[in-house]
Amino acid sequence: MSENLLMTEKLLSKPIHAITFAPFVRKGIIFSEEAKQSLLALKERTGANAVIFVPAGLQNTPQSEDIDFAKDELIDDSELISMIDYAHAQGLNVFLKPTVNCKNGTWRAHINFFDEDVPCEPKWGNWFKSYSAFQCHYAKIASKTGCEMFIAGCEMVMTEHREKEWRSLIDDIRKYYSGPVSYNTDKYQEHNVKWWDAVDIISSSGYYPLGDWDNQLDRIEKVVKKFDKPFFFAETGCMSTHGSAAVPNDWSVKGDVDADEQATWYADMFSAVSKRPWVKGTALWSWAPVLSKDFTGGKGYEIYNKPAEKTVKEYYSR
Repeated sequence: MSENLLMTEKLLSKPIHAITFAPFVRKGIIFSEEAKQSLLALKERTGANAVIFVPAGLQNTPQSEDIDFAKDELIDDSELISMIDYAHAQGLNVFLKPTVNCKNGTWRAHINFFDEDVPCEPKWGNWFKSYSAFQCHYAKIASKTGCEMFIAGCEMVMTEHREKEWRSLIDDIRKYYSGPVSYNTDKYQEHNVKWWDAVDIISSSGYYPLGDWDNQLDRIEKVVKKFDKPFFFAETGCMSTHGSAAVPNDWSVKGDVDADEQATWYADMFSAVSKRPWVKGTALWSWAPVLSKDFTGGKGYEIYNKPAEKTVKEYYSR
């Protein structure tokens, strides 16, 4: 049996109860004393057994070919490695998910190029070369620090039809990292990825409306059975904003603070996934590196000191 398969079986011997910690954090924050205290609070208050760290890469626009992950303002390798080691020392599994964003604010799902090369136009080949360098840099860190999973990016919807390039990318990652490899596709896209056989674990962003979970899980289950791979939600969550439960993926929802609606959404999500043994776990979005002492009426995805936190603790502590 291959090493990555053994590690996958070991990882999935218990449910994944994860939370994304300090995503896209800037340099000098993730290994601060405040961040370390926040990570301890995450474990104690939620019962989580894993964290996902999300180092960022930046490209100027969706049609830029070059990804920069060494800018001075971005997290540096030494502080990331230190925080991975610290999380491991607290008994948490660590998943590394390097994720690219566009500096002009366009969502990464819209990164796209002509399918046939055209002179003087940006090209898929150049972009994937840069993306592979970005992913492999962090695959080396994941290997060095013993991360329990490597997730090769997130919600790159318009790139996913480039099957040949994605298979080559996964092969490149495996040159440096021998553990379980996953990829985090976006909501409603699970059935569109044709190369799930190349990864060890299928994952997606589970931002599905209140009351619609069973419908979506029925659809996803067909994909899981087709490829015969483990599955978990590498992202899932809902804002504490009135109306967010109907469109939990929309971070621009305008409404009053509604922490109870957020808690209701979490209860509905956990109730649905707990009935599906093929769902191996969830990773919630997200937990801040610096915590305020009191809930002050925030509308974001964070669950700290909100009713949803108790819902999560009840489920994650089972």
